[in-house]
Amino acid sequence: MSSLALGGILGIVTLLVMVTGIPIAFSLGLVSVAAIYILLDPFQFNMLGKFVFSSLNDFALLSIPLFIFMGAVFAGSKASNDLFDTGEKWLNRVPGGLGISSVVSSSIFAALTGSSSATAAAIGKVAIPEMRKRGYSNAVATGAIVAGGTLGILIPPSVTLILYGVAVEQSIGKLFMGGIIPGIIMTILFALWIPIAIRLEKRRNVTGRAQDITATFQRFTWRDRFLSLIQVIPFMLLILAILGVLYLGIATPSEAAAVGAILALLLVAVIYRSMTWKKLMNILLETTKESTMILMITAFSALVGVMMSYLSIPQNLAEMIAGLHMNKWIIMLFINLFLLVLGCFLPPAAIILMTAPILYPIIVSLQFDPIWFGVIMTINMEMGLITPPVGLNLYVVKGIAPDIPLTDILRGATPYVFIIALAIVLFCFFPQLITWLPDVLIPS
Repeated sequence: MSSLALGGILGIVTLLVMVTGIPIAFSLGLVSVAAIYILLDPFQFNMLGKFVFSSLNDFALLSIPLFIFMGAVFAGSKASNDLFDTGEKWLNRVPGGLGISSVVSSSIFAALTGSSSATAAAIGKVAIPEMRKRGYSNAVATGAIVAGGTLGILIPPSVTLILYGVAVEQSIGKLFMGGIIPGIIMTILFALWIPIAIRLEKRRNVTGRAQDITATFQRFTWRDRFLSLIQVIPFMLLILAILGVLYLGIATPSEAAAVGAILALLLVAVIYRSMTWKKLMNILLETTKESTMILMITAFSALVGVMMSYLSIPQNLAEMIAGLHMNKWIIMLFINLFLLVLGCFLPPAAIILMTAPILYPIIVSLQFDPIWFGVIMTINMEMGLITPPVGLNLYVVKGIAPDIPLTDILRGATPYVFIIALAIVLFCFFPQLITWLPDVLIPS
């Protein structure tokens, strides 16, 4: 049997094991251990412990629990309220300003937490009731939050980009820099859709209200607007400091994450004065749970990679695709469709760790930039977060607004799937939007 056929069988078996409900990490572990035992020699099987240990013996992985801790600290504070309040004061006179401020607040909060679900939950709890109160339809209100939350895995510091960098041994600093401009562009695209969505809703008379959303703004003075920045600026400076020390080479991602976590805790404690030992223990417990899940997937995904490497599956797949004499952009289209299908069923961390080591040789053989592809892959994962049946952000928003039908949430989220797809096409035509900043700030 050829190695590619064997790889296809192993992939199908892995998906079938996952469908049974076994956690992703254990599904990967069961299949990989069984495959090593059956298909490889006893020496490789005896090296299982070493393979698992070496996959986690990477200093860069330390940044994952630290950035998760930093995100949990912000998610447990009132930072989301302040961000939304600031956005509303600055954008309230713009048509659809409340929806736009929700998207902008989500993009900033994404930089504070690095988590899609935390961003959607924190901003959504504040923004959705306010938007509905001002006459926004359920679809427009929830769509803005569902889509805005996806920015959590793209705008640095991003756990997804860290995992990709570790999986394919690429610079995490460059990946962070590569995510900045796409993150800003996607925030703008999401924000531009809000007024269009409102007009379309009015034409359909979905809300059944005569109320004009654009006329329901409060009046804020310039003094109110600038005062609202006081509580937001320290958090923004923290993110800029983290990115700054990374691109200047002053600190590694793990060192920057450690300092960022401590400063985040101090900022929240000083500004909000609401950090208690009970809250801190809950944050530490939440961080431990999420970090353990990600690191276990990391360990067993690496085991799958070792097993497939011994069977020469990635190498043969890369050679086969390179020998197809097919346009490389057609191949990239199929790769993105493949990732989109996976994203409908699996979380981004699992997809990155399972597929990046397999796709990397293909990307290199087609002469694509690995940093560019890491960002494209992450943007593709954003679509998976808002598409059924396992679109995480859909159910996060349903959880914080249980009275809103899931059909309304899906209707509001669907246009953003096409906007994200449009963004991927844009970054394919203009890859410099991703590669320019890393090349300038962190030259090879």
